[in-house]
Amino acid sequence: MRSICVLLHREIRTSCLVLLVGVAPMVVASCTVYEPVPVYTPTPSGFDRSWNAAGGAARDVGVRIDSEDRARGVIAGTRDGRDVTITVGTQADGRVRVEISARGPAGSDSNLANEISRAYDRRMGR
Repeated sequence: MRSICVLLHREIRTSCLVLLVGVAPMVVASCTVYEPVPVYTPTPSGFDRSWNAAGGAARDVGVRIDSEDRARGVIAGTRDGRDVTITVGTQADGRVRVEISARGPAGSDSNLANEISRAYDRRMGR
C-alpha cells in the first residue's frame, strides 16, 4: 500500500509540475504592460516669451499699460506722467529684439527705462 501511495504522490507532483509549466506562460502572456507615452509640450516661441516678459516687467515697476498691439509688437503705458513704449520684434536671423523707451515732460527718462530693462532681464532668467 505504501508503494502505491508513493507512486500516487509522485504522479500528483508530476501532474502539478506539468500543469504549472503549461499554465505559467499563459498567465504571463495575459499581463499587459503599458509603455509611457511621450507627451509633446510646446514651448513658447522666443517672441511669445519676450512679449510676456516685457509686459510683465513694465507692470513690475508700476507702469500702467494703456495698450498692447501684439501684431505690431508695441506695448504702451504710463507711470507718473511719463510715457513708456516697449517694442518687441523678430529680426531676420530669428532673434527677438526688445526696445524700451521712457519719456517724461522734460525728455527721455533713462532711469525708468533701466528699471524696466532690469525687470525684463529678471523675467527672462538673466
